Amino acid sequence: MAQLSIAVHAVRPKGKIQPMSKWKEGDRVRIVTRPVDEDDRKSSRYYDHMAGLVGTVQNIYSDAEIAVKIDPEFMTKITGEVQKEATLRMREKFLSNISEEQKKQLTKEELEFEAHYVQLVQARDLERA
Repeated sequence: MAQLSIAVHAVRPKGKIQPMSKWKEGDRVRIVTRPVDEDDRKSSRYYDHMAGLVGTVQNIYSDAEIAVKIDPEFMTKITGEVQKEATLRMREKFLSNISEEQKKQLTKEELEFEAHYVQLVQARDLERA
């Protein structure tokens, strides 16, 4: 009797077909702590500062590449300061590109938005948090 094998794929928004991942959007994850190797340096996929960061899976681009929204309380002091400065600059740029009339239509929360810190991580570098 012949066997039939079927590859399972998830259909992502925008018509993308992706292989199924063991992770799903909304999963709580931690980036593993491990030494940086030569492949990491060549591919720019893992750095020491990523180790131990905790967050939520935001998007799954492939079975291997996953976007993780990092929780601010797990950022190092330096990363947190850089993120805060980047957010201030984004707000300034946004406000300088809209009219006074448009600004009046925005809520306080919209004017003082917080930028998300998202890391693109290899699936093998994630563990459940």
